[in-house]
Amino acid sequence: MTTDTSRVKPPTPRERARAQTIADIVRIGREHLAIHGAAALSLRAVARDLGVVSSAVYRYVQSRDELLTLLLIDAYNELGDEVDAAVEAVPGEDFAAQFTALGKSVRAWALREPASYALLFGSPVPGYQAPGERTTQPGTRVVVRLVSIFDAAHRAGALSAEVSPAVVIPPKLTEDMARIRSDLGLAVPDAALARGVLVWTALFGAVSFEVFGQYGADTFAARDELFGHQLAVLQGVVGL
Repeated sequence: MTTDTSRVKPPTPRERARAQTIADIVRIGREHLAIHGAAALSLRAVARDLGVVSSAVYRYVQSRDELLTLLLIDAYNELGDEVDAAVEAVPGEDFAAQFTALGKSVRAWALREPASYALLFGSPVPGYQAPGERTTQPGTRVVVRLVSIFDAAHRAGALSAEVSPAVVIPPKLTEDMARIRSDLGLAVPDAALARGVLVWTALFGAVSFEVFGQYGADTFAARDELFGHQLAVLQGVVGL
């Protein structure tokens, strides 16, 4: 009888306790983020609400910047999980509905978690630089999912290839597109990929306008209908 050495060992009680403490620090950090904003985050204040001395928190999170990184990763993954669940609830060949589900789930999360959305997509926190080796993968989950919908539609012959003849992809941009296709294993052509980038930025621009109050208080009362219209327009832009 052989032993499966590839089986992952369960965490020890000490490891579970450490993971729970870090989860509590992140939870309290998100609460402080919502109340005070990212620039005012304080590990001492987190320690106070956790019920421990500040030196105890530093054993788990070494600095404010480390706390910001944990909050970024937590928020990116929460958003990514919600987007994945929404898209996967739609039939696999209904690419237009998948795109709509993605857009609506981004908006729903952003409106529910405006402070976390602002941390991810708002103004940079002064003095803080997110470590790319830890934040790039969770931070690109939504856009990778978005592009994968367009790519799957292209492979299925469901993505319109029509592009205005006045739109020309510049040679330097073509180089970027080739690199992106290689990195993500895409088949979608340059023109459609470029339109996908436009849709990506427009989607998050529409959400940001609403989250950050850029429309003004009285401009649009029918916010759900406005966003639905915007998604329909963007769906046409990419050719779904």
